[in-house]
Amino acid sequence: MDRKQCCVNLSVRPCRGLVDEKFTVLVQNVFPGFQLTVHALHQCEDGHSWEAFAHYTANASGTVNVVEDPSLGGTYSGVEQMGLLWSLRPVPGSKPSLSLRRINLQTPMEVTISVYQGHQTEGFLDQVALAVVVAERWYMAPGVRRIPITEGGLTATLFLPSGPGPFPGLLDLWGGGGKLVEHRAALLASHGIASLALDYLTPEITRDTGKTVGQEYFETAYQVLEQHPQIVDSRIAILGLSIGTSVTFKLAVYSQVIKARCVVCVSGMHMQPVEGFLPELLVYYNKRSERIRHTEENEEILRDMMLPITTDPAFKVDVGRLQCPLLVIVGEDDQNMPTQEAAVDIKEMMERAGNSHLLTVLSYPNAGHLIEPPFTPHTRTSLFRSVTTNLIVTCLWGGEMAAHSRAQEDAWRKTLAFLRKNLHSSRSPAANLSCNL
Repeated sequence: MDRKQCCVNLSVRPCRGLVDEKFTVLVQNVFPGFQLTVHALHQCEDGHSWEAFAHYTANASGTVNVVEDPSLGGTYSGVEQMGLLWSLRPVPGSKPSLSLRRINLQTPMEVTISVYQGHQTEGFLDQVALAVVVAERWYMAPGVRRIPITEGGLTATLFLPSGPGPFPGLLDLWGGGGKLVEHRAALLASHGIASLALDYLTPEITRDTGKTVGQEYFETAYQVLEQHPQIVDSRIAILGLSIGTSVTFKLAVYSQVIKARCVVCVSGMHMQPVEGFLPELLVYYNKRSERIRHTEENEEILRDMMLPITTDPAFKVDVGRLQCPLLVIVGEDDQNMPTQEAAVDIKEMMERAGNSHLLTVLSYPNAGHLIEPPFTPHTRTSLFRSVTTNLIVTCLWGGEMAAHSRAQEDAWRKTLAFLRKNLHSSRSPAANLSCNL
């Protein structure tokens, strides 16, 4: 196409929005039947660049609408409105096993979307784009406040929604990588739920003393939410992922301090020593480490560590005692934990106890372990520093990209609906939801 003959128009709407908000990419003013490539580029905070691209053919009016028109090839195919985000991958030549996660949530994730002539697969930076737009995706909506929390020895960040409140609250527990992971809590606050992201594996108190925190550390975090003047003390949930789910089950069933209104457990399980808390859980995992398998590429498969599901009640949280609604989210290709088998056992335990009406299970074929907020690029493998051994390994998380991405979108929508139902309702918490397992 001669640039003098045609001025290509590219629009992204909304150009500025939350990361879980869909956008429309529209290319106009090209020739009918014109072949083009839509390309997305993001430079991560660690300096690595990620890209996605798709091949399109303009319709009779000289237009490509990513919402309606199928990609004919690239990093995704078919009609996929948000494929330019969820199929982002490290550019050729990058280090292997990278993962993309936003750290500074007070600035946007910037994605440069460009249009190139022809069906291109490489060398984008060496070509002149026909049109370029920079889109901003935010985890923090306007007015959301980020408040570091150190009281009570905590390493945590509280995200408060815009406005005076009072708001429902949520304790957000990430997984086994440690560190303070804030992006999910920030996004929940953008949807009206005051959320406390808590570092419990590598907090400052552990770095200072060398000791793993106990149950009282989590109860202190819960009380920060409970006693906050802008949070409704009777409407606080817990959301855990991976090892954070193990902690969530323990707190929800056995703590005399924590009275969760509802609980969400993503990619985790209830198997752990009933006696003790986090130190005993980590020892329990370590004792089973000889069951770890490796792929030909030396990727670690951890799911067999916890198989078969034990029948010993001394090593399972008694979920039959749970008194609040529980949402369990499972990826059926989870290679890190046997979460599908655990969900079956949880369902059976709750049925025997007569509280299965509190349980909802969302089970997703071909989804892996790391079920994140929607449009987060799928991470099938990544480098992972074990908190228990301090070794860096390559973990196989599992999942197939398109199916995993659809699971993330559906699970997030249903998680928000579950939280709103149980945190905003004035009636006593109970559930009467179907189980999809």
